[in-house]
Amino acid sequence: LSQATTQPPKKKPDPVTSETVVIWGLRLWQVVGIFAIFVLAVIITLCCIFKCRIPRTRKEIEARYAQRQAAKSYADKLETVPPLNELTEIPG
Repeated sequence: LSQATTQPPKKKPDPVTSETVVIWGLRLWQVVGIFAIFVLAVIITLCCIFKCRIPRTRKEIEARYAQRQAAKSYADKLETVPPLNELTEIPG
């Protein structure tokens, strides 16, 4: 049989709530908010740097594809044009 002791029962830890102080005197909801703002700022920065835009419709996708093809063919034709100084020379 177990012996009865006169020691008080062990205290249960306080439950974690949004008002629990976590780090540097900040409450849990403040830490989560700061972390969320940081993550959002990183995502916005990356989207601005890499221009990761998602077209919404098939029509937009096809229009962007046609625009890229037109730009590519224009660049190819532009390479075949002789330099400006050769075009402006007047013979004789």
